[in-house]
Amino acid sequence: MSNRARPLSPHLQIYRKQITSVMSILHRISGIVLSFGAFVLAWWLLAVAQGGEAYDRAAACLASPFGKLALFGFSLALMYHLLNGIRHLLWDAGWGFQIPQVYKSGYTVAGLTVVFTAAIWFFAMRGAA
Repeated sequence: MSNRARPLSPHLQIYRKQITSVMSILHRISGIVLSFGAFVLAWWLLAVAQGGEAYDRAAACLASPFGKLALFGFSLALMYHLLNGIRHLLWDAGWGFQIPQVYKSGYTVAGLTVVFTAAIWFFAMRGAA
């Protein structure tokens, strides 16, 4: 028996990327982003409760370019995770297992994520002006 240097199991480099695998990975990443965002939300709520300087610092941090980028990432992750979660609930109910439906629902989730996130930021910026 020869000792060839080959992988013991298939690796991600071997498989062609499919929408299902990409969306699964993005769903996990968005869940992690939301977990970190929950800590930021708790920090902000504590600053609101303390008032005064604590709130001013939190507001200044979140209004900075980095803070806005973080809030944008949080809202993007929230919309994606919500919509993809609804998609999974529909799968649990037995709907959408045919390949054309899987692709259609995947692209719908991706498109609606962009639209809903843009709408959130459009109305947030409009209200701030």
